Amino acid sequence: MDLLRKATPALLLSIAIVVLGFTIKSAIETFSFRDRVVSVRGLAEKEVKANRVTWPIVCKQVGNSLPEIYTNIQSTNAKIVKFLKDNGVADSEISINAPEIVDLQADRYGNDRPPFRYNVTSVIVVVSENVDQVRKLILSQMELLKDGIAITDGGYQYQIKYEYTDLNSIKPEMIAEATAKAREAGQKFASDSESTLGKIKSATQGQFSIEDRDENTPYIKKVRVVSYIEFYLED
Repeated sequence: MDLLRKATPALLLSIAIVVLGFTIKSAIETFSFRDRVVSVRGLAEKEVKANRVTWPIVCKQVGNSLPEIYTNIQSTNAKIVKFLKDNGVADSEISINAPEIVDLQADRYGNDRPPFRYNVTSVIVVVSENVDQVRKLILSQMELLKDGIAITDGGYQYQIKYEYTDLNSIKPEMIAEATAKAREAGQKFASDSESTLGKIKSATQGQFSIEDRDENTPYIKKVRVVSYIEFYLED
């Protein structure tokens, strides 16, 4: 009995060491498994039509008399607004900017002076969600020439702008597509390495970008998002 009592602590210690060894081995294997990951990315792209257009209509008046220029601007603006309304553009979609006046003779020296003192730019801006209708008007704006109105190039400052503002409606679909493509890439890597694709370790969604499809069709937008995902690999 005394011998058994003396042997019991040693036996228990031996059992504990064996159990601890198995536990450490299992932990090492688990840690090793957790270290085996594959990082992939999934790209989703979608073409959409712009749902908002901003159209600045630019006219210029030159002269030496500001009151006369003002009268001409008022007449021109009235004709442009009538043209827009006659073609279905609502009052709420039309705004008239304050005219920009440049004194061409100010701060000039010598006898080389321009023939007119004032150059006045007037801008009427159409902001509409009826993109197709406004595009037709942009193409037919030459009709204003019949009323003696010449629309000028607005340059960099006044460009026609097309936007897509309904991104939230397509976000879930595109994120799902990007994730599926990332998983597809992960599956291919796992297959090539004779492994099995496991659960997601981490995932990062890139920012959505919206760009013109090309320079000739700015009213068609390309929406793009990239998801970066890490998957565990299993034997």
